[in-house]
Amino acid sequence: MIRPLLWILGGLVLGGIIHIIVILTLPALAEQSVWSRVASLEADNRMAILPPVVAGEPNPLGLDPELVYGLCRVDLANGPAYVSGVLPDAFWSVALFNPAGIVTYSTTNRDGIGQTVELGIFNAAQTRLLAQQQLDIAEGLLVVESASDKLLILVRLAPPHRAMRVRFEQELSEVECGTRG
Repeated sequence: MIRPLLWILGGLVLGGIIHIIVILTLPALAEQSVWSRVASLEADNRMAILPPVVAGEPNPLGLDPELVYGLCRVDLANGPAYVSGVLPDAFWSVALFNPAGIVTYSTTNRDGIGQTVELGIFNAAQTRLLAQQQLDIAEGLLVVESASDKLLILVRLAPPHRAMRVRFEQELSEVECGTRG
């Protein structure tokens, strides 16, 4: 009686281990990741405005149709990156994602920043060099250190009315983003 129970318990444990391994390795085996999809948007070192999400059409990234999105891909191996511009006087947020899709930094205009966003993004070596050279940092510049060299910068704007969407997209397209090598 005990031997069949041990076999069943062993099978359940082995099945659980295999299940966990498969779940953890599937994202690494995916050919179409968000990172590779963004490459087709020509967002390297420039802000690319995403087309609006239309109800009833595919939404593979799960985007909110009420928001305006801008994406920029940077590689800190080419030098420090920056995001610079004036955003509309409505809710906005900026988030940095590593290639695994994990948010490594995020801020909003509710953090007391106002309409102007000025981010300097550095890897650890660049941050050390910045400290060693004791350079003056411009007032209002947010210095962000990233553990990953490859980053996706996502800017989200929330227009209060649909009629303002086009103006918000225009203002977002004027935001500068890229590396300074």
